[in-house]
Amino acid sequence: MEIKKCRGERQAEGEIFQEFAFISCTNNPTLNEEKKKYIDRLYVPEGCLVSYIDVINAPSMCVGYNAAMRTSKAKYKIYLHQDVYLLNRWFLFQLLEIFGEGEQIGMIGMVGTPRLADCAIMWTGEVVGSQYLPEEDADVWKEEKRESRGDKPCDWEQVQAVDGFLMATSKDLPWREDLFDGFDFYDVSQCMEFRKAGYQIVVPRQEVPWCVHDDGRILTLYQYNRYRKIFLREYKDDLVHECEKEEGR
Repeated sequence: MEIKKCRGERQAEGEIFQEFAFISCTNNPTLNEEKKKYIDRLYVPEGCLVSYIDVINAPSMCVGYNAAMRTSKAKYKIYLHQDVYLLNRWFLFQLLEIFGEGEQIGMIGMVGTPRLADCAIMWTGEVVGSQYLPEEDADVWKEEKRESRGDKPCDWEQVQAVDGFLMATSKDLPWREDLFDGFDFYDVSQCMEFRKAGYQIVVPRQEVPWCVHDDGRILTLYQYNRYRKIFLREYKDDLVHECEKEEGR
């Protein structure tokens, strides 16, 4: 495993007060460099800088993300897959706006679920948020958009878990590399750790998707069920407790 750090091309002028660190576990230089081209187009708030931390050939997501987190003093860390391309050029401004609404907001994702299904598979329950995905067997893109709940538009919606293709944080909590030594359930686990620590996880309302996730639509289930069972053993009591709180028991 190798860690490479560098600054982005676009930086705000003047004194630097905050840093946005974009962190990726990568094994494909072509995809990773394409991802950075989109980030380099983002508008950067005054007093902020953008940096990249690439974890090359990490043995697992949690190991890679923990290593990157320890090397960075950035308050805002954006953990994203190497095949995610940011389209919303105001992305950094909107992260600051949402995080600025209160210290209780610890994580922002692009797609999430207000309540995790009993099986712990996020996509089997209600999902909110938005992203562009590639159409199967076609050189076109499909907008996958899930509406927020309720009758009134809102800037963001609180969720129980988000998809790991993009997870922006304002707090540093260890990723559970002691439990998840592969590439599945690292994201839902980290969401549970944030909620256990008292932080909220939110998904912004997106009139159009803020990013493309060029994942090739290939679902790899190798070891997936094993990690799902590990997740349920570790967090089952926490999930039951949260459900009881919601139901007012």
